[in-house]
Order: sequence, then structure tokens, then C-alpha cells
Amino acid sequence: MTAFIQLHFLTAYAPSNLNRDDSGRPKTAKMGGVERLRVSSQSLKRAWRVSETFESAMDGHIGKRTRLLGVEYVYQPMISAGVSLKTAKAAAEKIAGQFGKLKSDKGAGAVKNLEIEQLVHVSTHEIALIKQLVDTLISENREPVDEELKLLRKEQHSVDMALFGRMLASSPAFNVEAACQVAHALGVSAVTVEDDFFTAVDDLNAGDEDKGSAHMGEQGFASALFYSYICISRDLLLKNLGGDENLTRRAIAALTETALTVSPGGKQNSFASRAYASYALAEAGTKQPRSLAVAFFQPVRGENLLPMAIERLKHQRDNFDRVYGQCADRHYELNADKGEGSLSALLEFVSQ
Repeated sequence: MTAFIQLHFLTAYAPSNLNRDDSGRPKTAKMGGVERLRVSSQSLKRAWRVSETFESAMDGHIGKRTRLLGVEYVYQPMISAGVSLKTAKAAAEKIAGQFGKLKSDKGAGAVKNLEIEQLVHVSTHEIALIKQLVDTLISENREPVDEELKLLRKEQHSVDMALFGRMLASSPAFNVEAACQVAHALGVSAVTVEDDFFTAVDDLNAGDEDKGSAHMGEQGFASALFYSYICISRDLLLKNLGGDENLTRRAIAALTETALTVSPGGKQNSFASRAYASYALAEAGTKQPRSLAVAFFQPVRGENLLPMAIERLKHQRDNFDRVYGQCADRHYELNADKGEGSLSALLEFVSQ
């Protein structure tokens, strides 16, 4: 049976704007009849994937998501090496075209026309193959032949691709099913988004004639205790990583540490909104996974928000166990509010 690792954690943020909507205000969602603060799963995964914590732990095993593959890895290196514009452009078009449909902007410059229409996730192995081919093309001053363009690979996926998946509309045979599912983080209590009106002063304006500010603006902010949920199919992750057990363990531990300690980057300079999870519950087992978000459909109210939310979470877990039977074979808790548990022990638990 498939083995699953589930992470439930609570993270408190002071007033901040972690993840903005199209108007620049913090994202929200209605749940239980009230508005909650929200951070999208896309924002969370992006923050985790490019963080120093994750990159340090997974050095050499993280791919790239880009539309500029043809520009950065083919066209510019060939031009820098003295290859003609025509040959470099043709090579870039052929190689980038293997990963997605190229833009067809009329009248655009040579580089612009080499961009792929949609973001494509490229593994470190595929990047190495591209660079190897480009080195050959430079040394022989030519374009690639059809046989050399088979650069997409079903094996040797990067860790981030193995965790979060890949979708190639033009080459579905090389899609990768994500081994990790990430829920949107939701506030456990009702929220009111407020507006911060601010001004900026011109340092060289002595105020002799104009005493007004040089700039005025406003930005939304709010505070919340977030419930976050991650589910990892350990078996699928192991498969995506080519059966590499050691790399699978490292990937799970790296993602866990990153999720508990890395914050989204929205408006960091304005709010310094960096936080560690105050509580984490890790579960491992082969039973069908389930979120514990239902614990917060009724918003938590009161002054002791964190301990109340922890009790709600644990109570919901216990009730699920009573009704459906034991939903996990084993679990581990970290409670920074009480100083119980440790990150090192939690990482050891999830990587077993």
C-alpha cells in the first residue's frame, strides 16, 4: 500500500501582506461564513523551492522553471562564443522548441522570439544535456540535427520536479505527477484587512516652499494564525527520484524544514513577516490521507488563539480516529508554544 506523510502546522504572522491579489491587498477566502486570510499554495511552493534552506539541503538537485531556456542556455552562450546570429538563433529555436511552443510575436527581436509561451520546468539533468549539446555546437559551429534534439527525459528528475510535478502540454509523455500536495494556508479566525496610509519625505526638501510629502500611498495588511497542510506520497516520490532512497529521505526532510521555517516573500521589507511554525503534527501511514481543516470551519475566537487552535487540531484528529479507526500508523508533535519536541526529531521522524 502507498505510504503517506502528512504535515499539519500552525504559523502565526503579525500584520503583513504575504500574498497579494490583483489589487495589491492580502488574499482572503470565505470559510465557515467568515472571511479568512489566505496564502495560496503557489506562493508557498515558490517561496520554499527558491529558499536558501531548500537550495542548501538539495544543492545540485533543483531544476529551473523558465520561459527563457533558449535564450539563457543556447542563444547567449553561442553568441558569446562567436557563433553567427543566424546559427545561434536557429539552434535556440530547435532546442527550446522541444520543451514548448515558442512565442510568435510579429516584429519582436531575435531574443524575444526565442521565449517559450508557457513556463517549463527543466530538470538539472536536462539542463546538463542542453549545455553539453551547446558546447558541441559551438566547437563545430553548426545547428543541431534531429537526433540530438531528444533532450526531454523521463528519468533523473530534479527533487523539486519530483515533489511538485511538471506539465508539458506539447509533450505529455514527459509529464511528472506531483508527489506532494500543498493546501492553501488559511487563517483559523476571522480577519479584517486594514489599510496602511504612508508618505515618503524628500531628504533634500528643506520645506521652505513645499512642506508636503514627496509621495503618498496605501497598502493592505492583516494578521492571522494560519493552518497549513501538506501531503506527500512517499512511494511516488521514491519512484519520481528513480528509486534513490537516500535522496528521497533528504527531500522529505528538506521540504519539512523549509515549510516550517520559510515565509512567503510578499512585502518583507515593509513588514519583516518572517515566522517559524508554532505547532506541527506529522503523521505517517498507509491509510487514505485527510486534512484537518474542518477543525477551523468554525472560526477560533478568544485571546489565547494559539493554544485553542492546537487543541482544536488535536481534538479533530482524535475524533477522526474514533470514527474511522487509526488514520495514521505513527505521529510526532512539535509545540513551540510549550517548548516541546524538536525540529531535529521531527525531521528524523518524517525521513524514516
